[in-house]
Amino acid sequence: MRLIDTLHRWTGGLIGLLLALLGLSGALLVHKNAWTLVPHAGDPRVEDVRQLAEATQRIMADPAARPQSVTYASDDFGLLKLLFRDGGGAYADQHGAVVMRWSGQWERPELWLFDLHHHLFAADAGEWVIGVAAICGLFFIVTGLILWWRTRRTFEWRLWPARMSRPAIVRHHRDLGVVVAPLLLLSLVTGAVLVFRPMAVLLFGPGAHAQIDRALAGPPPRDAKPAERLDWAGMIVTAKARFPDAELRSLTLPRKKSGLITVRMRRPQEWLPNGRTTIWFAADSGALVAARDAVMLPTAVKGYNLLYPLHAAKVGGLAFRLVMTLSGLALTLLGTLAVWTFWFRRPARRPASRLRRRPAVS
Repeated sequence: MRLIDTLHRWTGGLIGLLLALLGLSGALLVHKNAWTLVPHAGDPRVEDVRQLAEATQRIMADPAARPQSVTYASDDFGLLKLLFRDGGGAYADQHGAVVMRWSGQWERPELWLFDLHHHLFAADAGEWVIGVAAICGLFFIVTGLILWWRTRRTFEWRLWPARMSRPAIVRHHRDLGVVVAPLLLLSLVTGAVLVFRPMAVLLFGPGAHAQIDRALAGPPPRDAKPAERLDWAGMIVTAKARFPDAELRSLTLPRKKSGLITVRMRRPQEWLPNGRTTIWFAADSGALVAARDAVMLPTAVKGYNLLYPLHAAKVGGLAFRLVMTLSGLALTLLGTLAVWTFWFRRPARRPASRLRRRPAVS
């Protein structure tokens, strides 16, 4: 038990602040669309395929100003988001008219906060660090519950420590941790599996990782470069005709020389915000190459697609967003106070008492 206590304290002291940062940024991102203040952000989502097709044609027509990707409006955010290869971007209304531009993510708080939470401003290396931090967080939950069990009779519910002394903070940390453990477990498990896909075997059984990779892989790459003039409107019409009940979510130019333009859609049965229903078009001609219906994916893959909506509170409405906000704020409080008590409020060591020599009895 002493070893568990030591590992729990030292790991928390070393990585607690990172978990606190992830918790706070996650709590803010849950409500990102509400605090992203841009003209027309509150417009209702357009479902008319002709207007969507015309807006896409208008945005993609000029090869010199063509974005790398277009994310279409959703029910809670009424703008299109355009991202360019040089790191810049823009918001456009649902007619395709640009209402705001930026040259880098630092000009938009919702963009750099997203990058902080998902990559720590360090691309794939930062994502790996976040995955390790999530696994450490799971270790905290398990060991914390073990350590709490010894003192369960002294449990007391408090949002804040009774005093800012080390014993009071440690007690608050222990009791608050056991209350929010289920929420933290949801946040950390989903986060860890999204970063380290092989961990999906823990949730969906042996072979799940390979099955997910196969099911989500696109068609074989094609030796094709994007033509200067393509019927972008026709691609949108074709996509909607293939899946009439699906919501148009994004259009992306070829990546890693795939030679394929990707259109993602979201069918009513899907929780994933951008869906996994996908259509691929040839980059040189705009011809339909392949289509994938997310409803027909294997059960393990459907389960995997539920992880991000749960992690980011993209389902359940305001009630679930508040639940995940509580999870993030609790992680922030637990991580911050853990680091503070470990490094700055540690008990002072008492000097060893000197033994007094007793006078000899004559």
